[in-house]
Amino acid sequence: MPEDDEAPVATGPVAQPELGDALLAVRAGEGDEEAFEVLVRRHSPVLISLGTRMLGSRADAEDAVQDAFVSAWRRLPEFRGDSAFLTWMYRIVTNRCLNLLRARRPTEQLDVLGEPSAPEYRSSPARAAETTAAVKDLTQALAQLSPEQRACWVLRELHGLGYREIAGVVGISEQAVRGRIFRVRRYLTEAMSAWR
Repeated sequence: MPEDDEAPVATGPVAQPELGDALLAVRAGEGDEEAFEVLVRRHSPVLISLGTRMLGSRADAEDAVQDAFVSAWRRLPEFRGDSAFLTWMYRIVTNRCLNLLRARRPTEQLDVLGEPSAPEYRSSPARAAETTAAVKDLTQALAQLSPEQRACWVLRELHGLGYREIAGVVGISEQAVRGRIFRVRRYLTEAMSAWR
C-alpha cells in the first residue's frame, strides 16, 4: 500500500477547478489548451445568455460566442490582465453581437424575457394572457433600440454589470453609458406606460 506522499497527484487545470481565471488565461496564452477549455466551459453559459438577449436567438448567440472564443484564443497572448478575463470576453462577445445586429438592422424581434412561472400566472388564463401581451410589448420596445443602447441595457439590467464595466465592454465613457441607460429607461417607461 503506497504512503500518502507516494499517491499520484492529478495536475492540470481540469484537476484544479479552484484555479482563477487570471492564471488560466496566462496558461492558455502560453498555449495550454486544457486551461483554455476550462475557461470556455466556465464562462460559456453566461456569455451565451448575453448573446441570446442581444441577438434574440440562441443559435445566433452560440455562433457569436464560439466566434468570440476563437478570437480570444488567437488574441490571448495580447491579454494583459488589465481587466478580468470575463470582462474581456464580455467585450468580445458584445462587439460580435453588435456587428451582427448592425449587419441585419432591426428585422427580427428580440425575445428578452420569458413568461413568468409564478403559480398565480398559471392559474389564471386572463392573467397569463395579460402577461404575454406585456412581454410582447416589451420585446417590441426593446427591438426599437439601437444595438448600442440594447447592449448597455442588457449588460446593466440583465447581467448586473456596473457602469464602469459596461464602459470597458462597449468601449465608451462611463458617462456615455449612464446617458444611454437613462434614455433607454425613459423610453421603456413611455413605451410601457399602458402597463403601469
